[in-house]
Amino acid sequence: MDTAAPLLTPELLARFDVPGPRYTSYPTADRFVEAFTPGHYRQALAQRAAGVGATGGSRAPLSLYVHVPFCESVCYYCACNKVITRHHERAADYLDALEAEIALHVGVLGSGQAVSQLHLGGGTPTFLSDAELQRLMDGLRRAFRLAPGGEYSIEVDPRTVTPERLAHLRALGFNRLSFGVQDFDPEVQKAVHRVQPYESVAALMASARALGFESLNVDLIYGLPRQNAASFARTLQQVAGLRPDRIALYAYAHLPQRFKPQRRIEVSELPPAPAKLGMLGAAIEAFQAAGYDYIGMDHFALHEDSLAVAKRQGRLHRNFQGYSTQPDCDLIGLGVSAIGRIGATYSQNAKTLDEYYDSLRQGQFPVVRGLALERDDLVRRAVIMALMCQGAVAFESVELAWLIDFRTYFAAELERLAPLVEQGLLSIEPDGLRVSPAGWYVVRAIAMVFDRQLQADRCRERFSRVI
Repeated sequence: MDTAAPLLTPELLARFDVPGPRYTSYPTADRFVEAFTPGHYRQALAQRAAGVGATGGSRAPLSLYVHVPFCESVCYYCACNKVITRHHERAADYLDALEAEIALHVGVLGSGQAVSQLHLGGGTPTFLSDAELQRLMDGLRRAFRLAPGGEYSIEVDPRTVTPERLAHLRALGFNRLSFGVQDFDPEVQKAVHRVQPYESVAALMASARALGFESLNVDLIYGLPRQNAASFARTLQQVAGLRPDRIALYAYAHLPQRFKPQRRIEVSELPPAPAKLGMLGAAIEAFQAAGYDYIGMDHFALHEDSLAVAKRQGRLHRNFQGYSTQPDCDLIGLGVSAIGRIGATYSQNAKTLDEYYDSLRQGQFPVVRGLALERDDLVRRAVIMALMCQGAVAFESVELAWLIDFRTYFAAELERLAPLVEQGLLSIEPDGLRVSPAGWYVVRAIAMVFDRQLQADRCRERFSRVI
């Protein structure tokens, strides 16, 4: 697909300023049901151990996600599952629970399963002390085999680390860091209760490079209170100057009815929709001018980064952490609220610590909801992920994999695509669908056409906006 900068007009941005899923999975997590039990999850693990299913059994590497919910202070914009506390002693009980959850997995899968991708998220994973991080990594290595050349990443709050802590993370085997920046403007930082000077982040990134981390990521948010075109342009310039390997640029979704910390944000200080869209357009233009490739949705990567290379070569994948170079593989989610995928199932752990701990004390997986995918879900997942990752769908490959006639099976969807074709966002060709360079910026809207459940659901406000 052509990655040259397309004509991104304000009209295009405004037209698709609507809520929609991010498609880190299909069906999306809001479709999970409580009828999916710990027993169903155990059965999915047992099928993997026996080599049953599309993942190729135990020969397929695993991906691990570990959720660490604790934060010392609340960031007002945050919509993550978190526990605000300054009592670091609470981490010990949590590590006990994680070890119990890991043991349950080993009991079904056996030890030594190969892992090619590990991500520690939160919350704030660096809430854990050096010794606690050592304990966690030792426990994971006893249970799993971290394959050479894998991607081992951790989210870092710049306020909670020093160069010495980064050196410890590197010694533990982490080779990728994700810095939560959001915005460098002091007034914006005060408004969201997250003050971290540019100079401290720059120094930490320099230390990380000196320590040999393979990839550095920076997270940004546009649409925050007190942001404006000039202040955000300065942040974009500062971030581009730091040259992170990857940049994740997210739209702030103000949903105070769902996320209590957001109630502390002054609505009058939020930038209006046209200004917010202008920030997005400015960011895309600035990062591309600085040598970043637009990967898709809200991700950018330096041209030589493995993510950009994977996109050019058609090897891009997508999972619950976003775009990835790792082949489609099973994901084990560990910790409170963590989401996993095993075979043709999705699962999510309990969202509160009390419920999470209680399940493990009873010796059962802390899964409280999930989904066993039906055939139609799998067909649609294949199409949606092809659009999200490759920007194209080859009719023949879908037909051979699922024994369908694409044009017949998706007749209604092809009809609904007609307006998008007229707008120049994609083309329907004899052998497949192809997203245009401009359409790549609103690929979520194109994928939404194939979301059977979303098309029947008029309540979309629970999602972030498409752009």
